[in-house]
Amino acid sequence: MPRPTMNQVRAEGQPSWVVERVNDEHLFGRLYMRKLSPRATWLLARLGASPNAVTAAFIVCGVAAGVVVAFGGLATAIIAAVLVQAGLLFDCSDGELARLTKRTSVGGVYLDRIGHYLCDAAFIIGLGFRAQGHLTTSGRYITAGLAAAVLAILVKAETDNVVVARAAAGLTGSHDNAALQPRGSGLAQLRRAASVLKVHRIIQAIELSVLVLIAAIIDAARGGLTATRVVLLACLIVAALMVVAHLAAIMASRRLS
Repeated sequence: MPRPTMNQVRAEGQPSWVVERVNDEHLFGRLYMRKLSPRATWLLARLGASPNAVTAAFIVCGVAAGVVVAFGGLATAIIAAVLVQAGLLFDCSDGELARLTKRTSVGGVYLDRIGHYLCDAAFIIGLGFRAQGHLTTSGRYITAGLAAAVLAILVKAETDNVVVARAAAGLTGSHDNAALQPRGSGLAQLRRAASVLKVHRIIQAIELSVLVLIAAIIDAARGGLTATRVVLLACLIVAALMVVAHLAAIMASRRLS
C-alpha cells in the first residue's frame, strides 16, 4: 500500500482496540500521540519505510535521549524530552505501519520490546550521570542510576516472562483483566491503589523525561542539583518496590494458571 489515504491509515493501522488496550497502550499515547501518529504513519508509508526501520528510529531516539540527559543544564533536559516524544511517535507508528502494510511479525514485536528495555534503562542511567553533577565514571548517584535501571528492567522481565512461562507450559497467553487480579484481597487492593497512583510510571522514560525537565527548571532557578537527585532517588525507591510488589502480584494472580 504505497499511497494510502488517511482514512485507510486510521481504519487499518489504528483500529479501536489498539487505543483501548488497558495495559499495552501508553497513557500519553491515548492522551495525544495516537491523534498525531496517523499523520506520521501516512508519511512513512508513502516514503516506503519498513515497520522495523521505524522501530529502530524509536530505539535511536530513546537511547540518544539517555545520552543527552546525562549532561547537565536545562537545554539538555529539553532536548532529551523532545527526543523521548519523538521516540513515542515512532513507537506508535511502527505498529500502525505494520498493520496497514500487512507486515506484522514476531520479529517486529521482539524488536519493539527490546527497544523499551533499552530506552527506559538508558534514560535512568543517564539521569544517574546527570545527578552526579560532573564528568566521571563513578560516584554514588551513578551507582544509584545503574541500580535503578537494572531494577526497572527486572520489572519488565517479570511481565514478559509470564508469556514465556505460559508458552513453556503449553498454555496460551492471558491478558484479560480478570487474570491480572491477585487472588488475595489485600494484594488486589494494593494493585488497585498502584493502578490509580501510577507510581510505576516514574521508571518509564516518557514520564521520567517530564519529571527530569521539571527538576531541571527547579535546579536552574535555585542552583544545584537537589531536584534532579530527588527524582533519581524516587526512581530507585519505586523500582525496588516494584520488583517485589510486581512479582508478588503476578504469583498471586491467575496469569500463571
